[in-house]
Amino acid sequence: MASWNFSDGNINNLIENRYIDVRQDTNHRLQMHSSLIKRLSLEKELEGHQGCVNAIAWNSKGSLLISGSDDTQVNIWSYTSKSLLHSIDSGHTANIFCTKFVPETSDELVVSGAGDAEVRLFNLSYLHGQSTEETLEPLALFRCHSRRVKKLAVEVGNPNVVWSASEDGTLRQHDFREGSSCPPSGSSHQECRNILLDLRLGAKKSLADPPKQCLALKSCDISTSRPHQLLVGGSDAFARLYDRRMLPPLTSSEKRMKPPTCVNYFCPMHLSDRGRSTLPLTHVTFSPNGEEVLVSYSGEHVYLMDANLGSKNVLRYSVEDVSQQVNSAPTLSEMETAQDLIAKPFQCSNDSIGNCNHPTRLHQCQELLEAAEKCLERSDYFNGIEACNELLDGRIREIGPALEYGCLCTRSALFLKRKWKNDVHMAIRDCKKAQRIHPSSYRAYFCMAEALLELGKHKEALEYAMVAHHFAPSNYQVSEMVENIKQHLASENNNNGLSKSESRKGKSRSSSDVNYRQEANSDASQDCPRSEREDSDIEEEMEVDFETSISGDEGRDIESGILRGSLNLRFHRKADSAREKHSPNGSCESPSSSSQNENLTYEPEVVIDMKQRYVGHCNVGTDIKQASFLGQNGEYIASGSDDGRWFIWEKKTGRLVKMLAGDEAVVNCVQCHPFDCTIATSGIDNTIKIWSPQSEVPSIVTGGTAGPETADVLSAMETNQRKLLRNREHVLPFELLERFRMHDFAEGTLHPFECAQS
Repeated sequence: MASWNFSDGNINNLIENRYIDVRQDTNHRLQMHSSLIKRLSLEKELEGHQGCVNAIAWNSKGSLLISGSDDTQVNIWSYTSKSLLHSIDSGHTANIFCTKFVPETSDELVVSGAGDAEVRLFNLSYLHGQSTEETLEPLALFRCHSRRVKKLAVEVGNPNVVWSASEDGTLRQHDFREGSSCPPSGSSHQECRNILLDLRLGAKKSLADPPKQCLALKSCDISTSRPHQLLVGGSDAFARLYDRRMLPPLTSSEKRMKPPTCVNYFCPMHLSDRGRSTLPLTHVTFSPNGEEVLVSYSGEHVYLMDANLGSKNVLRYSVEDVSQQVNSAPTLSEMETAQDLIAKPFQCSNDSIGNCNHPTRLHQCQELLEAAEKCLERSDYFNGIEACNELLDGRIREIGPALEYGCLCTRSALFLKRKWKNDVHMAIRDCKKAQRIHPSSYRAYFCMAEALLELGKHKEALEYAMVAHHFAPSNYQVSEMVENIKQHLASENNNNGLSKSESRKGKSRSSSDVNYRQEANSDASQDCPRSEREDSDIEEEMEVDFETSISGDEGRDIESGILRGSLNLRFHRKADSAREKHSPNGSCESPSSSSQNENLTYEPEVVIDMKQRYVGHCNVGTDIKQASFLGQNGEYIASGSDDGRWFIWEKKTGRLVKMLAGDEAVVNCVQCHPFDCTIATSGIDNTIKIWSPQSEVPSIVTGGTAGPETADVLSAMETNQRKLLRNREHVLPFELLERFRMHDFAEGTLHPFECAQS
């Protein structure tokens, strides 16, 4: 049997040292030791639901597990016996999306949120008899939201308040001490004064644009270490951090308010300037210590960011930084500076090679880089990138600038060859770092030119190629690149005049004029009179929001291959992108000159950039897919996937350490036990899976009840990447719109459009 070397040391040594080292951190490290992670396998399958299980959560002691399902049942499970204790008929009329234990209530109070826009509170002590299936009247019922409730949040130590995030663009604060129902009898939901965050005019298309669309909230979280910090994410690419102490008083929904100022935005730089093709967030969460933030994107990857705003290592950027990332080429003065450095060669001394005093470990680092370069030669891009990740993220303190520069250039070349979703932007990041380390070497400029060519930026690519040629005039590849780009630009200029003259001959609107956006944004003017809503002309543009889901949102038929979804239409003038402004009574007004002036004076915020990326899974089919920290130290990251698997990565390096088969179709929820190396997962199946280190032999792949799992990890990941690449760049066929008739649906319907797509 082959021996395994674990990055976090020998678990036997940790156990022995626990008697000497009494620090609590030792127990935390033991909970999710890598040797245990690699032995995870299916321990138990919990049966008791009759529909997709959309929500699972542990209580604070880890003795109970709560779940919510499409069958509208709230189930309570015992951790020790792995059995069903209670199955509560919640009274919800639509799928349950979120459930929680209310803290400091002896696990007697539980709360649920569902697609019927309701939040319900139950007292488990009112249950009578031994029957597991019981009907329980809610202790409190909140009907304040107008659209689906997608996430609930509770505060550690606070038994009186729960927060709910909804697709209506509001985050509401429900205080049980103020009443057991909302709205009160005889009142409408618009009169409920419990809105903590009004983001109905809070969504942004890009970093440079002011917020003016409805932000359909998908997720929220409250920091356990700093309970005043509130994190939300929704139908645009930006996660938002708020300080609850700085928010205005609670309001009602009678008037749409300007979104409050947030403490910070979180978004990877390459996703912050996508215009209309916004990638919505499906999950946001704090790390156990509150120092980091994890976000998961629909149609994209999982990203880690710093939440400790006082740290010097926080990566921030502005609108100018976004444009400079791909458009700025070295100036003449920068080239002259680099030329001066040629007289001072980049010495490969011991100091530049590595900072480690241990020659054996330094030699291992050099071998890792050599292995990565060999992977590039034989087209083994995945393993080459993994080797570079280990060096740059796991052993960065042991290597010097020479090894770091070589590793950055090698990884950027590997990214460009692999071509997974947005790998080109990761390559650009590495090139920029490499240029700062060694500005007089051609290699980083050459890779940067290749990346810009992949993005279609030929003029910028030529500038970088010329710099590379300046430093390596005898390099054949560089010279060939310069000539090819010049020829392309010359040909493009010749064809430009012809295409412009032809384009003036006529103008027609085709299906390509319909922008397909797979968001859940609701129309900011949906409450307006129909006559005002439907007025349009040829200069107006129609946006389509179409959300397919096999999470059980609107029903499913997996055997027949039919997916159900919801469609929202939005009209606005091309010449005036400002949204309609609402008056206090809810009627529509034309955009005023003052709102246009606000757009002109809008100053974009500074955003916190990513520090790590986790790839391999696929998140396109559902909008409730979670990404979670594993363990009390949060050393590992886990996420479900649309291929029925769930993935575990090492947080520090982003390396995949485990892939498990957890569902027949899709894994949505991944929740780690508070203290044990036990993980609960759920998805499209009617069951909940409990995973623990049962396997005798450590491995990267583990099968489940879904059948024998393929040993080809790379094949599974590449299949997921192909799904990501083709998912969101489609244009919705215009003929599809003819199937829908707006007058067939009553005003205020939660899902005005449903369709089946084969």
